[in-house]
Amino acid sequence: MAEQKKIAVETPEKINGRPDWDNYFLDIAELVSRRSTCRRRAVGAGLVRDRRILATGYNGAPSGLDHCLDKGCLREQLQVPSGERHELCRGLHAEQNVIIQAALHGVSTKGSTLYCTNHPCVICAKMIINAGIVRIVIRDGYCDKLAAEMLGEAGISVIQI
Repeated sequence: MAEQKKIAVETPEKINGRPDWDNYFLDIAELVSRRSTCRRRAVGAGLVRDRRILATGYNGAPSGLDHCLDKGCLREQLQVPSGERHELCRGLHAEQNVIIQAALHGVSTKGSTLYCTNHPCVICAKMIINAGIVRIVIRDGYCDKLAAEMLGEAGISVIQI
């Protein structure tokens, strides 16, 4: 089983006063996360290929349905720990939403980089693998060993900045 490649970026955050590309797209993912309607964690994601944004997504209820901010959080009510029982949630993860948005608009995700505010869970990792995403850049970790293992086995590098 291949180990996940977790690479620290050695390049300076700013080149000539401008953010490098990874920080630029991560900053956009942070901005996207501000649209989140999740009561527990705001997550944003963006898919990029050839330095062009393909799609963005944030975590929240499906389009047209009541938001968790308005309806309440079943996971909070049941005191479900983070990372467990994903099926007990009205919302989609940011990674799921960004892949769905690309599909909805006919944009191929093959060969793209996923920029995300958090490390993907195992459900999202499986979607990322099948979507042909080849690289992930994140800001924060997330304790999901199976996700990390599967991404590594698929040869997808995860870079935390």
